[in-house]
Amino acid sequence: MRFLSLSVNYLGLGLLYFLSILPLCINHAIGDGLGWLASKLPIERNRVIAINLEKCFPDLSSLERQRILQKNWRLFGRSMCERAYLWLGSKRQVRQLVHVKSAIKLDDGKPRIFIGMHLMGIEAGSIALSLHMEELGVKKPTTLYVRMKNDFFETRIKNWRERFGAVLLIRLQSSRDLLRSLKNGQLVIISPDMDLGIQDSIFVPFFGISTCTVTSVSRLALITQAEVCTMTTTLNPDGRSYTCEISPPWENFPTDNLIQDTTRLNQHFEAMITPRISEYYWIHKRFKNRPDQQPRFY
Repeated sequence: MRFLSLSVNYLGLGLLYFLSILPLCINHAIGDGLGWLASKLPIERNRVIAINLEKCFPDLSSLERQRILQKNWRLFGRSMCERAYLWLGSKRQVRQLVHVKSAIKLDDGKPRIFIGMHLMGIEAGSIALSLHMEELGVKKPTTLYVRMKNDFFETRIKNWRERFGAVLLIRLQSSRDLLRSLKNGQLVIISPDMDLGIQDSIFVPFFGISTCTVTSVSRLALITQAEVCTMTTTLNPDGRSYTCEISPPWENFPTDNLIQDTTRLNQHFEAMITPRISEYYWIHKRFKNRPDQQPRFY
């Protein structure tokens, strides 16, 4: 059994290296094909995407939502195949795939929290930003991640994601390290648009649905007096590349009102998702926890 598991892991590793040397158009074609196949299979995640879209966009027809689901899977397949470029490709490949556009100076030494969100380009934006900051010669960005169950790929992928100087911290063990990073004038990236459980979270509206949302951005910013900016990576009109855009610091944020601050975050996410519904990670169980013992969605 161990031999079989190791063989599968090395096969996956070889596939990643193979994808990293392919022309981008072929890499994307493979991702499209895998995503199309996933959209046709009777798997739980198709049900999750369908429920999320129905809850958030009830005014769309079932046919419109089905088309979004299929495109969502194709873009997800692409984003998975692109990771071979991001993890194993050259700096030139990363620059060609992602353009970083910042409204602020990233080398001024100010402590900042960047609010990321789970659009399909989130991995591309994070790695491109770490490369951009390495070339500026500024302090390493710190971001959070969830430890993989596969030990073979856990260390490798963490090293690949940190290869341009980023620091990855395990999400559940990171509070003290995040505070230290911010107090040292480093950049911290947090993506608070997932349901991470009711601890340190509150229920605020997201597309009109009371949604379990973490309060970490507001609390960290209050403690450290860090500026808060958004970091959004969206597909370009060519459908093949991304722009990672850093906003100016948010005004009047944080306040002493966690509900107000967290609601504002979700309103920002809604505004970014609505023009590009198919780019969001609907595969996640965004409404996993329900308030006041309401019936579960999934």
